Amino acid sequence: MKATNEPLILLILGIALLALTAIHPHDYATWWMETAPIFIALPILVVTYKTYTLTPLLYRLLFLHAVILMVGGHYTYAEVPLGYWMQDWFGFARNNYDKIGHLAQGFIPAMLFRELLLRSSPLKQGKLLFTLVVASCLAVSASYELIEWAAAEMMGQGADAFLGTQGYAWDTQSDMLMALIGAIIAQVVLGKVQDKYLLRN
Repeated sequence: MKATNEPLILLILGIALLALTAIHPHDYATWWMETAPIFIALPILVVTYKTYTLTPLLYRLLFLHAVILMVGGHYTYAEVPLGYWMQDWFGFARNNYDKIGHLAQGFIPAMLFRELLLRSSPLKQGKLLFTLVVASCLAVSASYELIEWAAAEMMGQGADAFLGTQGYAWDTQSDMLMALIGAIIAQVVLGKVQDKYLLRN
């Protein structure tokens, strides 16, 4: 596979998967709400591709994040089969697929913020960059929780599938914790890999 063709292949595959998950989802309101970030991000990525090409690593991570959102939108986060398998394997008290989503909500935006800051600001690798990336991811996570709160207020019980709390009182706090953990792990594990990709650009 040629590196120059990879973003196009990911785009086509992503659109195909998006269409597939739109076939008989749990309910269309939840599907639209869960996949909304894709409809916002995808046009931006397409329009800016030639003028602000991201690293192959980041395109792959963004594709993975989109898949997580699509699966959650199709089944609802509380009913994704993988979550039930995890429940059986590890003895969880609930379907924890949503925690995968919130871990990704920290992990993948961390790589996005890190790349954007390294390319478009005077910041260099170090503690300040690490801290700002983590803080940015927590801000995204908090904003998402506020959106969920607004949905709950407007839709009442109709927002249950979107919220996916499954009766867990500390769902909001644990979601933000997972995003925090994801943002830290991403930078520790993939920071140097991303740096190598940036040197090639």
